[in-house]
Amino acid sequence: MVAGLLAGCAATHDSKVGESANDLAAGLLDSAILRVETQMQGEAAEDLLLNLEKGELLRVAARYDESQQALETADATVRVWEDQVRGALAAVGTQIGATLFGDGMRDYEGQDYEKVMLTTRMAMNRLNMGDLENARVDIRRTHEREALIAEARSRANAEAEEEAQEQGVEVEQKDISGYPVEIFDDPAVIGLKNGYQNALSHYLAGFVYETMNEPSLAAAGYRQAIELRPDETALQAGLEGLAERQQRLASGKETDVLFVIETGLAPARRSQSIVLPVPTHNGLLTLATAFPVIQPNPHALDLRQISIAGQTVPVAQATDLNAMARRALRDELPGMLTRSSIRLVTKAVLQNEINQQAGPLAGLFAALVSAAIEPEADDRMWRMLPERVYLARAFVPHGQHELQLSEDGHAVRTLDVRGRRMVVPVRMLSAVTYFGEPAYLDGVAAADTAPERKAGRASSRRVPVSVAQEAQ
Repeated sequence: MVAGLLAGCAATHDSKVGESANDLAAGLLDSAILRVETQMQGEAAEDLLLNLEKGELLRVAARYDESQQALETADATVRVWEDQVRGALAAVGTQIGATLFGDGMRDYEGQDYEKVMLTTRMAMNRLNMGDLENARVDIRRTHEREALIAEARSRANAEAEEEAQEQGVEVEQKDISGYPVEIFDDPAVIGLKNGYQNALSHYLAGFVYETMNEPSLAAAGYRQAIELRPDETALQAGLEGLAERQQRLASGKETDVLFVIETGLAPARRSQSIVLPVPTHNGLLTLATAFPVIQPNPHALDLRQISIAGQTVPVAQATDLNAMARRALRDELPGMLTRSSIRLVTKAVLQNEINQQAGPLAGLFAALVSAAIEPEADDRMWRMLPERVYLARAFVPHGQHELQLSEDGHAVRTLDVRGRRMVVPVRMLSAVTYFGEPAYLDGVAAADTAPERKAGRASSRRVPVSVAQEAQ
């Protein structure tokens, strides 16, 4: 029986995708994709997280159609969650499993910010495929999803409080011994409006609406982005320059270029052993369990500006997914505490009954079994997402221009600037930079825009710009 329970403990998500993350950071993109795909056999082909990881890797590879297919598969799972929220349905079986055997037994429905990033990513893929109409649909779905998340979180918090009262369990965050609660005291976490909305999604909404000549909706999108990141003055130009941009585009000599510069990798959740003092009807119990921890990254890239066509363009940090992940974890803690406390109390009561009925030896065996099946913390997260997303925007004259992202000259690309509007996606990691295919909007067809490893040297296939390669 014990072996069966242990066998039911799934491999950690980090063990599934950690090597893919390393490959991505090293410039081995094809290997990163293959590692994920080899795990997607049988029922795993529909797995939410694996499809999210695959979709993100394929997007970095500029295989936008394939990326969209993977993300749509993942989105089908999130739509089930949406239906549950709308219909007040509950996955009772998995909730019971989570209470008894740990959060890793719950069906993974995605972190709230991941649900929002999913439809945002789908909209971005649509732009790269020249599908403005459906990009607009995904933008609207993002707004609707945010409203559902707000409703679901309010309901979940109320249910967690009610369950704790019914079970006679009272544990607060400050009572967790050994847990680094200081990770939540970061100004980047405290300053977030919530754990799921991000300025990227809303600025992108403004850009799409503006491109489709819907200025009132565009203004609302830009305004929401500013409200989410009021400290980023570069975002304010989106709203303030709305009328001026229409006038400048009329000349037909410049392109309104949006640079979406993504850096790093989303953080990992690590399991950490802690001690919980659990007040119950039978007195205070001090019990050991494991909780997830997300550490801040002190070495995250802090991008301030880029340069193109002789002009320096200010950059706005639209999204910090490390901070959002920590905020989401902070918001999850009440429910985690309740489930962990109930699980530990249930085990303690069971052990006490065995002691009384079958003797201390049987009680010792029960304690060993209980310790053996106490799970590691649930580490499931969308790991291939970037750590941060920066936005920059500028009018650039038509023609060939060198885009420089770093002062050392490693991250350089020659862009063919044309049409009314462009979106230039970039993914920067410590040793490699991936340039995505620029999206040419307003009916201007995209041409062959293969990436370059160095300004003036075109590559015949898509390859990353590597610091190691540039040093040679």
